Amino acid sequence: EIHIKEPIEKAVNPHLLPGELLLCEANTVYKYIQEDGSNHGTCGKLICTNFKIAFLDDDSALDDNEPQFKNKIVGENDITLQCVDQIYGVFDEKKKLLTGQLRKYPEKLIIYCKDLRVFNFCLRYTKEEEVKRIVSGIIHHSQTPKLLKRLFLFSYASAAPNNTDGRSQTVMFDTLEDWRHELERTKGNVKYKVVTINEGYRASEKLPLYFVVPICVSEESILKYEGRGIPIWCWSCHNGAALLKMSAFPKEQDDSTAQTQKAFLDGIYRTISKAPYELLKTDDLSSSLPSLQDIQTSYTRFKQLFLIDNSTDFWATDVKWFSLLESTNWLEIIRRVLKKAIEVVECLERQNTNVLLIEDSATDLCCVISTLVQVMMDSYSRTKLGFQSLIQKEWVVGGHGFLDRCNHLHKSDKEEAPVFLLLLNCVWQLVQQYPPAFEFTETYLTVLSDSLYVPIFSTFFFNSQHQKDINTSGEILKTQSGPFRFLTVWDWSVQFDPKAQAFLNNPLYAEKPKPDKSQRKNTRFKHQRQLSLPLTSTKPSPKRGFFREETDHFIKNILGKRIGKWISYSDEPPNSFREFYDSWHSKPVDYHGLLLPCIDGPEIKVWAQRYLRWIPEAQLHGGGTIATAAKILDLMEEVQSLQVKMDEEHSQAISGDVRSVPLLRNSARLSSLFPFALLHRQSVKPALPTSTWKDLEDEDDLVKRDDEFIDLTGDMP
Repeated sequence: EIHIKEPIEKAVNPHLLPGELLLCEANTVYKYIQEDGSNHGTCGKLICTNFKIAFLDDDSALDDNEPQFKNKIVGENDITLQCVDQIYGVFDEKKKLLTGQLRKYPEKLIIYCKDLRVFNFCLRYTKEEEVKRIVSGIIHHSQTPKLLKRLFLFSYASAAPNNTDGRSQTVMFDTLEDWRHELERTKGNVKYKVVTINEGYRASEKLPLYFVVPICVSEESILKYEGRGIPIWCWSCHNGAALLKMSAFPKEQDDSTAQTQKAFLDGIYRTISKAPYELLKTDDLSSSLPSLQDIQTSYTRFKQLFLIDNSTDFWATDVKWFSLLESTNWLEIIRRVLKKAIEVVECLERQNTNVLLIEDSATDLCCVISTLVQVMMDSYSRTKLGFQSLIQKEWVVGGHGFLDRCNHLHKSDKEEAPVFLLLLNCVWQLVQQYPPAFEFTETYLTVLSDSLYVPIFSTFFFNSQHQKDINTSGEILKTQSGPFRFLTVWDWSVQFDPKAQAFLNNPLYAEKPKPDKSQRKNTRFKHQRQLSLPLTSTKPSPKRGFFREETDHFIKNILGKRIGKWISYSDEPPNSFREFYDSWHSKPVDYHGLLLPCIDGPEIKVWAQRYLRWIPEAQLHGGGTIATAAKILDLMEEVQSLQVKMDEEHSQAISGDVRSVPLLRNSARLSSLFPFALLHRQSVKPALPTSTWKDLEDEDDLVKRDDEFIDLTGDMP
């Protein structure tokens, strides 16, 4: 039996974006949720456009239920075509994955989304012809392979008015000036230079137009192998040590080619082994970290824990939650990635050693590690603008294949891997461990992860800068309103109004204090990031440059031989990582200095806001981090109003530079699902007989102790 609200007989018109076209629709569709053994549904219309799947109800929701954190592009009942993960049909109470042409059409449709929402639609009362059109349309437009130019990204950019103000404050790294400014900011311009050899993509289509290499590397050597085997600069530490990355040569080569490449690498070695460059350590990430296939397999298992159809399924998995979580290996992958980043930090900061990250393409795990290292070591990367500029530099311009890794075109599942999502999970660990160190919140990271699947921004929908450039040039893309221009995801006003954007800013961020003029002279040469470093004495390096006998190891590493060990030195203690890690954690934290995440045991946590936000059974009533944030924002609002009154009493001019905060008047209605969902009715854990527990349990020890877990709550309704 389906309990439904009576449908209101009135036309429901979809809100369409510029360039959005209605493709198919079905009336008398019921969107329902399964709760306490019965289905509660709302009647409405299900539509499919070239941008999204949307459910339109009678819009009878009260203003009181209007979410405070509303996305202006993607509504509560909207699913962008790129956000659809899998579609299942229910035939005679049996669930079946839907792909391609269907001979029989389902009576229920279940859509699993990449942002972990689950939509249940009942088509039992819909006309047969409409069922065929809507089901076939949804499967075709969301699951079948498509051409790049068919993405809604191009339709929107062609039709939308060009009323943006051009460049955002985020550094986009698409000009020579942006790279020169970054070199000056990190004081890396003494040993490194920006090269223009790739203008017109002469050297490689995978490299950006502009990038940074050691000054001694010639442009001819960059051209020789399309940028492979060339150390590319990522960032310079305050002590002069630099983080570099390199694209390795293919592993399968004939002997003559391998010899030629070895001679080439030997020449590169000679140029970067001389002063003023520091000692060099290399790490082949393709052997020292999990493979992309392992990451994809792990995340596929992990996300299944959160794609919950109904409360019964939730409580069925609750009893063995931790064993299921551990079996996915997702948290272990996060821990290994963070540990690798700390190893790199130790080399740069304590050993004053250059680090060269090596990977097949240098556009996947290299991006993860280099970003994490900069977030840990550079406080600018922990501001909102700094973090956004960092993503632009290392990921967007750096050539991460978002189109393939997110499988936006549904062309090959083999290329799909949640590499960028892995980074956001790692950054979240730091944000939740050191909240005052970050200008942005976990809500910011959650919204950023959702934006991966919103195809009106070009940020996450190309594999390289070259691919973007060739698809934006040409007569076909000239628009009536002016030059063709894509939106960038960093313009948050496109998705959120100022009130909602306040949730992206951390009210507890400890802003960097401006140095006192009287003390500036004395502290000028003491770098801010050194204040939180452990005072561990290290032996001076016996020799500048790379050791001669280690040349072959270096070249083998770059040629793709799976040598995952660090090049070690005789004067370096074997347990230096643990000593460095424990020593740092024994000191007080400087939120503008070096940050090392806690990676032992239970310190690595599940990103609850992103993964549990759509599950009512997992909510904390009046609790969670959002409850704390709500109280702080209310307090800030009160302080600001008092400040205004004081200024008025003293007849002082009000500057007006007051950060807007949301008004959270109904704090009693908040739960840990906020701001993505409002308070849901509390779901009570059912009291199950012993026989049912035995059916649910796989572990023998839990079966033997099942009586301990039976909920004997006597006051259940």
